[in-house]
Amino acid sequence: MGKPCPQLSNRAKKEASNDGMQEVASKFLPNQIWEEATGNGLLTEASLTTSFSIQNNFIKCLSINSHVPIPSTTIFTPNNSSFATILDSRAENLRLTEPSVPKPVLLFTPLNESHVQAAVICSKKLGINIRFRSGGHDFEGLSYVSFIEKPFVVIDLANLRSISVDIKTETAWVQVGATLGEVYYSIAEISKVHGFPAGFCPSVGVGGHITGGGYGSLLRKYGLAADNVVDALIVDANGRLLDRKSMGEDLFWAIRGGGGGSFAAILSWKIKLVAVPETVTVFTVTRNQDTKLLYRWQQVVDKLDDNLQIRVQMLNINATVVTTYNALFLGGADRLLQVLQVSFPELGLTRADCIETSWIRSVLYFDNNPVNASLEILRRRRFSNRFYYKSKVDFVQKPIPELALEELQKRVLEEENPVIVWTPYGGMMSRISKSETPFPHRKGNIFKFNYFVGWLDGDAENEARHMNWVRSLYSYMTPYVSKSPRAAYVNYKDLDLGINKRGNTSLIQASSWGLKYFKGNFKRLVKVKTKVDPHNLFRHEQSIPTFDLKRWI
Repeated sequence: MGKPCPQLSNRAKKEASNDGMQEVASKFLPNQIWEEATGNGLLTEASLTTSFSIQNNFIKCLSINSHVPIPSTTIFTPNNSSFATILDSRAENLRLTEPSVPKPVLLFTPLNESHVQAAVICSKKLGINIRFRSGGHDFEGLSYVSFIEKPFVVIDLANLRSISVDIKTETAWVQVGATLGEVYYSIAEISKVHGFPAGFCPSVGVGGHITGGGYGSLLRKYGLAADNVVDALIVDANGRLLDRKSMGEDLFWAIRGGGGGSFAAILSWKIKLVAVPETVTVFTVTRNQDTKLLYRWQQVVDKLDDNLQIRVQMLNINATVVTTYNALFLGGADRLLQVLQVSFPELGLTRADCIETSWIRSVLYFDNNPVNASLEILRRRRFSNRFYYKSKVDFVQKPIPELALEELQKRVLEEENPVIVWTPYGGMMSRISKSETPFPHRKGNIFKFNYFVGWLDGDAENEARHMNWVRSLYSYMTPYVSKSPRAAYVNYKDLDLGINKRGNTSLIQASSWGLKYFKGNFKRLVKVKTKVDPHNLFRHEQSIPTFDLKRWI
């Protein structure tokens, strides 16, 4: 899908007004959530004079509080001709780039740690909300859009992208503005037998990916990206530069899966590299409308050899439901065929279906490139395809009956561009404790659903139709997915689950989505937040709330 050109509408001209904001937000948030967020008319239009003063004050504050000079080329205001281009260039979801969507009063692209420290200090001194962006694969755009805070400033960390790999210790220091593709490329430059268990898409930013957990093709073998972090460098709410030792274990626990934008500004991660064989095997096989095979997949997929992950994608192609089985095996094709002959012969995999390659080239494969394509693709930082989309998530703990699978297929045929991704769990994910990191979705889950719908036309009626489809599908799946709570994944944020009010991150209100993302770990996250950021400097629509611990029962 390509990028359509958004047209300036009358609605866009009302961008900052409460009426205009409500019209915009209604496309993203159910009415009830919007009314709760706005309260008593808190979102009002700031005058041009006020905006100018805010920009000037923030820029002056930055220069005073940074130990390193700040070039003017790192600061952009809406008056800069390149402001919109830079703001939108790292926004994957076109829903969040329309002219009517709230824009920051200033965009800052720091070059070093001192610049970020200054930004945090100035946010605190001036009372201006800041949003940190690393990659831009933010499903609801909360790293660069604010529906509840005005004014706000975006701190784009794309310039902080250094990667230092140490094969002797099997670790690497990675700044948060680096992409996953750049990390994979840097590791492969030095070693053919090391990798890192992170996401499928190379253009995802390392910063946000790890703060929410982060999963990919090595999920069942090595767990999440956050499970393989051994240190971090952050700027806390007081502007201090801290590592694991100085921040303490509670905060180090919270930032590895507790979601971005709640506890600190993450500058870099020290990651633990993992072993991969010189030869791996990948395959993609397609089956049309075969619910019996899909039901069998549910019965075995979380119990397969840890070296094997078979992911499913269900699509509508030319009015036919197509199900693809897409896999990585850490080993050769002959061994893979032996494993499947015993554990999943129903798939009917043949030697001709298998492609033997290296782990780094499997990364290309899962990004829809030929395995023999140039590895330079992994270093591309721009999105190859951007479109409008909405996504929702579920976790499944019991196989979904065939009748429900048939209904699911019927619903897929109602949409032009749906994708339902089934990501298997089990393996290492069942052996790591639910409280080891804030990410709680471990033992007991067979797989995770991602319901995804994309479209090219930003017309309001068209958008509403697609949004209604995915919300209706989510409603239909209620009896077949996790319960009490119905779980969700914080890296796939969903504002339908609820949002904070401006300036008031209520514990009760935040529990509506916090328990879904974090289950029993939510309470500990609130305690950490209250301790390290009692004045709630780091906040957004679904940030962790603070709380008076004396009243906690």
